[in-house]
Amino acid sequence: MTAITTLHLLITGRVQGVGYRAWVQRTARKLSLTGWVRNLTDGRVEAVAQGHADAVNKLIADCHAGPPLARVTSVDTKPITASETFNGFEQRDTAELNKA
Repeated sequence: MTAITTLHLLITGRVQGVGYRAWVQRTARKLSLTGWVRNLTDGRVEAVAQGHADAVNKLIADCHAGPPLARVTSVDTKPITASETFNGFEQRDTAELNKA
């Protein structure tokens, strides 16, 4: 059995106004991942993906390409200790990145 992992993603580039959040949501659901995605006020997209490690890694690889109109320059990831489990994969409202 593959371990469940949770990763925080910050995606940089032309990733707002091109359907990136909806694309991440669809892609994550196809991979049976849970979590969320949202725009940040600084122009990046932030996501948390939780699921089997191989599926999370596939999502990361896919995020480097994104939907057709996106131009991704970087996908920064870091593992996080999830204090919650998620039901489904949702789009959240735009937010400022919490530096804490």
